[in-house]
Amino acid sequence: MEFFGLTIIAVATTYLAITLYAAVTAGRKDIAPAATPVPVSLLKPLHGDEPRLYENLKTFCVQDYPRFQIIFGVQRLDDPAAEIARLLQSEFPQLDIEVVVDARRHGSNPKVNNLINLCERAKHPWLVMADSDIAVTPDYLNTVTAPLADAGVGVVTCLYRGKPRAGVWSRLGAQFINDWFAPSVLLTQLFGVQKYCAGATLAMRAEVLKAIGGFAAVKDQLADDYWLGELPRRMGLRTVLSPMRVITDVTASGLRELWQQELRWMHTTRSLALAGFVFLFVTMTTPMLALGLLLSPSLLCAGLVTVGLALRIALHLAQNPLRVSDLLLIPLRDFLLLAEWLVALPGGAVHWRGQRLDMDSHGSDKLRPRS
Repeated sequence: MEFFGLTIIAVATTYLAITLYAAVTAGRKDIAPAATPVPVSLLKPLHGDEPRLYENLKTFCVQDYPRFQIIFGVQRLDDPAAEIARLLQSEFPQLDIEVVVDARRHGSNPKVNNLINLCERAKHPWLVMADSDIAVTPDYLNTVTAPLADAGVGVVTCLYRGKPRAGVWSRLGAQFINDWFAPSVLLTQLFGVQKYCAGATLAMRAEVLKAIGGFAAVKDQLADDYWLGELPRRMGLRTVLSPMRVITDVTASGLRELWQQELRWMHTTRSLALAGFVFLFVTMTTPMLALGLLLSPSLLCAGLVTVGLALRIALHLAQNPLRVSDLLLIPLRDFLLLAEWLVALPGGAVHWRGQRLDMDSHGSDKLRPRS
């Protein structure tokens, strides 16, 4: 038992050290925009009056880019997001902004239904898709589209930083993104794995989207963003992680809301890589350090646990501003992560945008609406 406990502590501490290195060394690199910027169609699927929706969408209207089209889309005429989109349309009359209301359903994934409808209105050869809760800087379009000039690039994507907006639960949600998810992606990049692709930003040439079968190819997938990267990779095209880090609002105001959001992410991960998901517990470092010390209560283990906790705090500080109360949330954050992993381990349904969707019975990430 003592050897097993020491091994757990050693693994957790090593993971923290390597992940911290990946997070600290992943500095932003300047990428020159294309010599002649290609016109871009920016697709923005919307759903409901999310907190700060106007402020976030406005950041896409003030881009330092010579020619771009913005297509906002909702699926219901009474969706309050349509009113905000029309407000921006009137506020920026010099921009090519269109608001699309289209209720057609093409599959089980509600966001992809929206994207299929929006894509029919796209005018330009380069496409950028970004979730509704994302905020960006004015150089965003220049930065994320630059790699598309390379014919060997299939998709460009971005990491995102969580910004808490609603108290302690949103702060825990931001730690999920900043302390665990983003460093984990950077760690895989450090080891040469470039499969990350997220709805925070997906940029691709329209010809590539057409070649993979359009958005209809992922209409029933939970992890639509992953597959929009994977399908071009199967054609021999690369996925590029842009140095641009966008901001996503974390607005969970209670445990139930936070739990459902993060559990959906856990189910997505499980459906894409079950073997990797099974061993995901090693990344939940505070519980692992506590378990190791419980199994092997020695001075050596206590010293290693102290080092591990210092590395865990350093990892948090590398991704977030110093806030003492947030440091006190770290153990709760890690144990909550472990609980979510345990619940998702056997599989099950997901909750998304007011719907309950069942995972495919064969363990894939295909969705089917719950009857």
